[in-house]
Amino acid sequence: MTQRTFVLPLDDAAAEPPVVGAKGAALARLGAAGLPVPAGFHVTAEAYREFVERAGLRGAILAMAARVDPDLPVTAEAAARRIAELFERADLPTEIAGPVRWSYAGLGDRDHPVAVRPSPVAGEPPGTAGPPFAGRHDAVLGVRGEAALLAAVRRCWASLWSARAIEYRARNGVDQGEAALGVVVQTMVPADAAGTMSTAAPVSGGRGRILVNATWGLSEPVAAGRVTPDSMVVEKGTGRVVGRRVADKPVMAVASDDPRDHGVRERDVPRRWREVPVLDDGQAAELGRMGERIEALCGMPMDVEWALHEGHPYVLQACPAEESAAGDLSEAVGGGTEVWNDTLDVDHLWTRGGPGEAVPDVMTPCTWSLVRLFARASRAASALPGHRAYGNIGGLLYTDLSRIAALGAGDEAIEEEYGRLPAGVRIPRASLGAAGTVRKLLPEPARASRLARGGRARLPDFLAAAPARCEALRARIGDETDAAGLLRLWGHDLLPFFLDACHLLEAAGREGATSSAALRADLERLAGGPDANAMMTGLSRPGAPALAVLGPVLGLSRVARGELSMDGYLRRWGHRGPHEFEIAVPRPAEDPGWIEEQLPAPGSGWDAVELMAAQREVSRAAWKRFRRYHPHRMAWARRRIGRWAQAVHDQESARSEVMRIFWALRAFVVRAGELTGHGDDLYHLTIDEILALLDGDARPLENVPARRRTYERYRALAPYPAVIRGRFDPVTWAGGRGRRMDYHDAEEPLAGLTEEPLHGTGATAGIVEGTVRVVERPEQAWTLAAGEILVAPAAGVGWTPLFPRAAALVTDIGAPLSPGVVAARELGLPAVVGCGNATTRLRTGDRIRVDGGRGEVELLSPAEEGSREPLLTTEG
Repeated sequence: MTQRTFVLPLDDAAAEPPVVGAKGAALARLGAAGLPVPAGFHVTAEAYREFVERAGLRGAILAMAARVDPDLPVTAEAAARRIAELFERADLPTEIAGPVRWSYAGLGDRDHPVAVRPSPVAGEPPGTAGPPFAGRHDAVLGVRGEAALLAAVRRCWASLWSARAIEYRARNGVDQGEAALGVVVQTMVPADAAGTMSTAAPVSGGRGRILVNATWGLSEPVAAGRVTPDSMVVEKGTGRVVGRRVADKPVMAVASDDPRDHGVRERDVPRRWREVPVLDDGQAAELGRMGERIEALCGMPMDVEWALHEGHPYVLQACPAEESAAGDLSEAVGGGTEVWNDTLDVDHLWTRGGPGEAVPDVMTPCTWSLVRLFARASRAASALPGHRAYGNIGGLLYTDLSRIAALGAGDEAIEEEYGRLPAGVRIPRASLGAAGTVRKLLPEPARASRLARGGRARLPDFLAAAPARCEALRARIGDETDAAGLLRLWGHDLLPFFLDACHLLEAAGREGATSSAALRADLERLAGGPDANAMMTGLSRPGAPALAVLGPVLGLSRVARGELSMDGYLRRWGHRGPHEFEIAVPRPAEDPGWIEEQLPAPGSGWDAVELMAAQREVSRAAWKRFRRYHPHRMAWARRRIGRWAQAVHDQESARSEVMRIFWALRAFVVRAGELTGHGDDLYHLTIDEILALLDGDARPLENVPARRRTYERYRALAPYPAVIRGRFDPVTWAGGRGRRMDYHDAEEPLAGLTEEPLHGTGATAGIVEGTVRVVERPEQAWTLAAGEILVAPAAGVGWTPLFPRAAALVTDIGAPLSPGVVAARELGLPAVVGCGNATTRLRTGDRIRVDGGRGEVELLSPAEEGSREPLLTTEG
């Protein structure tokens, strides 16, 4: 009876989630069904409860957990450390230790190697149940002998009280006293190869395909981040491999007997194996068939961890897919709408700066699914399992600064990429799990640097070929006559092209090792602010193309000058615009009247070519003064600025080609709508659902009505704050009074507008006095008169055609590395960005002074009351 209470055979019928945890129960079901699950047994949650009661630990644990302040990570870390010491010192009572020893003896000899893995039963906060290999609790591998096994079980139990687990429960109102943990003990598979598979194939083909990742050695993530696994796409039903990518694999994880290694160590892979496929087509097909059985048994898409030993596959863990084909959108709620809100489960700090500037609109579900794919492929931090560094708040793209900071970004780097935070706002750090987890997941610097160099070496050829390749792809998409052909085109051509472009964009960005903030600070110490700013302009070499971010505005000026035809402009820059990420919006090249609306009138003086030439003269003069006063620092300055300028040039060129591919992605969705007969309904499906629809599964269409209503509902709201802390309800916020556009704190939801002077990031030096023109959308460009100061929510590429007619630029969101800021600097346009609430506090007709060097905006005189124009509101 005691053995049945505290220990269960692995495939026992009583191994249900309340008894052994969800992960243990999944393995029990799979083992009972005859799937190749390594032999083992469960240590039940009841054993954990008995242990903490008999050892007298429960009261002490709960007392320490109760003192944890989730906003002060140090308190959780201290509690976790002390609780771990309590578990380490306490012995298992004979009633538990005896059955564990007995069951262990049944697996093999006295040193039989086992893996000891946790399986939470209760006390997990909502939304934290991720894949079993995400490192939420401690697993111990390569355990040999009874004493080591009992210690490993205690260690698994102790990890229920890791700093991260305590913080999550405290923050989400989960009763700490309800927390419990089962433990799965299994024969250790000496894996020749291992990996994961998702039966929903989140980026490669929807429900009809399985994504398999594989590498040499064990599947535990010791080498994760240092090793890019091979990837295969397996077609369900046939087992046919319809896509494959073979990666370089320099290290592998192997079992270790040294307890300091936690059961795993790294070993170099022989050079002859590094680029050899881990799996052949037959092995991939066998894994695919196993994944299909698992999905059928569980009745839902599953993430599976597997291992291969002497040609035989084994299932190590399985859980519901982290991101199902629903595309990470919430399930429908009352009223026939959905909730799109990633602030609900975590107390984090979110910002619209950085990537959010380039995605200014409420996104359709299709766009959101592609933006997620883009973020995972082009930003390493966004690809960490369970640690997504971006989110959807009411349909708008926000970056999770709490996760960015927890991954090691300093305040200066965050301000440079995402913009300045409101005064007094600090970033609550997200908890990323046990010590060392992030170091294991993130690429090591040397490895990342090698990959970046390889990407940059390929970048020139890619940039030269990408426009023609993209045009050919759009033509093939338009010529496709059946859904199956369009589906093949996606898997074989469009998706690999898109992912390759995203990887190259990341590689291009890594070269800018010297931050613009640090570089500018060094130059300012030697040359002063205005000259430092001027020396960092004129980033293109003589005869070389201008920065890609300047392409649209310079191209329009050249069309007006008669130096470039309209067709020539549209071929080169017709993919760039204010809504270039949104799949539902036509590109400028699709609108015959767009270019004529943008062209400056003859004699208007809105000539970007002349402005850029004038700024280059300013830059040359600054360099002459620098040579006169610091001749011995010239080589240093040219080397540092040259390296940084090349990085900016490469990154902007790569970003432009990614946007060109987004045009091809739009063409794919439009054609899919035509071939399926469902037209613009497809904008309200995720890309995986569109692929499923092309594959004959019409069920995703059931989601369209609710999502369409949700999209229109969020789209009708006023813009959200630039920075958000904690839970945020867009609908409630939009109906409140005294809203602040710079910052919303869940603890102070009614905080009114601040009366402090407007401050932001001084992006481009220069002092200008002039009259304000508030423009909320680029489509309202006609309201901006020459010489007015442009006050806007942001300044992405779509805003750059307005720059030549503006005297200065002031924005709510923005950062020194934002593409629009780079364009303003190259045109010599004084700019203060990231002010937070400039569009709220300033009105058209106000007279202000903009100091682009100091980042200050001063109200000189308000417009006369009768002439002050009301703020324009968003459409809808």
